[in-house]
Amino acid sequence: MIVNRKVTTLDEFTIQQLRNFPKATGELSGLLRDMGLAAKRVNVEVNKAGLVDILGDYGSVNVQGEDVKKLDIFANNQFMGVLQHGISCAGIASEELDTFIAFDDEVSKNSKYICMFDPLDGSGNIDVNVSIGTIFSVYRRVTPLGTLPTEVDFLQPGRNQVAAGYMVYGSSTMLVYATRRGVNGFTLDPSIGEFCMSHPDMKCPDFGRIYSVNHGNFFQYTEGVRKYINTCQQKSKTNGGPYTQRYIGSMVADVHRNLIKGGIFMYPGTIDKPKGKLRLLYECNPFAFIAEVAGGKATDGEQRILDIVPTELHQRSPLFIGSKGMMEELESFI
Repeated sequence: MIVNRKVTTLDEFTIQQLRNFPKATGELSGLLRDMGLAAKRVNVEVNKAGLVDILGDYGSVNVQGEDVKKLDIFANNQFMGVLQHGISCAGIASEELDTFIAFDDEVSKNSKYICMFDPLDGSGNIDVNVSIGTIFSVYRRVTPLGTLPTEVDFLQPGRNQVAAGYMVYGSSTMLVYATRRGVNGFTLDPSIGEFCMSHPDMKCPDFGRIYSVNHGNFFQYTEGVRKYINTCQQKSKTNGGPYTQRYIGSMVADVHRNLIKGGIFMYPGTIDKPKGKLRLLYECNPFAFIAEVAGGKATDGEQRILDIVPTELHQRSPLFIGSKGMMEELESFI
């Protein structure tokens, strides 16, 4: 077997990054590798979901009032289990859980980080074989090491994130993560079972031609949002041509595409749900962090997403995120 040594794996990359910081403990690198391990396990089940009894509803409703899919539960258990049995995480919060979980063992209590995640974003598309994903964020805990983390560790503004990332389970499986040093993407090579560097130093183009929004709610949106959507359908002032609408319905897939090609993703509040549907801690904050590191912007229509101080674990927020130039164009309307 010929090994291509020009390929850098996720493990190799995190170790190389660690060498740039002589005083680093390696906990963050270990946590990111743990997330990669859990993603591989989830990927296997996603790929064979049509062959086993793992599709469909679990028979319960999560804290958001949404039907829980069987694969949601599996993914949640995988990420929670890997982090709990690692040495780099003091506790977790998940979109699928009512409250946070503090890991009550000596190693975990002395860990510097907590992790929050949406284990399977877009799970409503599981049954129809559309791309789905995982979203996660990492914060440095504010409670003293050696103690159990408390809710205050999880209710931090998004600007305090030390890392955030997502996985896309699609035609290929990708893991993208950001630290303040940059955004890097890795594609899973199934022949060796490793995430390999495929998208180094990702940058979001300042402009694109794609806008992503649920047109079915058009008349539920504010006047400013409706006017911007109408402008997208006509001529762009900056690009000299009409925008193209692309809306998959899996946030991970939509934002991932726009991050690479340039574009804007909008999930505004509506008359019925003025706070929107997306979760601030599990969806908005991680993607806002990634977008800003890549050169994009993210707001709730009034303020920067990363400046919002959360008051509850399952807080919702409108979200506008994407290319910097397109976001500024949007802001002139709202």
